[in-house]
Amino acid sequence: MSPAEQPPPRGVTRGRVSNLHEGLLRGLTADHGGLGTILAHRAYSADTAPGPIAFIDLVVLPPGTSIGVHRHTDNEETYVILAGRGLMTLDGQQFAVRPGDVVPNLPYGQHGLANISDNDLQLLVFEVGPLGGRA
Repeated sequence: MSPAEQPPPRGVTRGRVSNLHEGLLRGLTADHGGLGTILAHRAYSADTAPGPIAFIDLVVLPPGTSIGVHRHTDNEETYVILAGRGLMTLDGQQFAVRPGDVVPNLPYGQHGLANISDNDLQLLVFEVGPLGGRA
């Protein structure tokens, strides 16, 4: 069978990705008391698919916006920086973050993130609740 005659890989239909979802990012103003309106999409939620992960969010912070400094209880939230640069606040200390950085926000820790650049800051946020529970 030639490559042209082979069936498309799973998730692809005649050259189109069948599970592609576009335009899902929604505005969220003053997230945790932060500045401006960030964009977010909850890609996974334990409410619809129970598991050890409470949620996975795709988040975009436009220039000048932030996720306010806040504290969770007994869950762990991890930020994975995909693109852009920002200033992370973690338990009272501040440091720069860039693509490829992974920042675990431990239970009862205080954290926030600001985009201080001229470009979008893109990240994934994973939250693991206590024993897989919801936060």
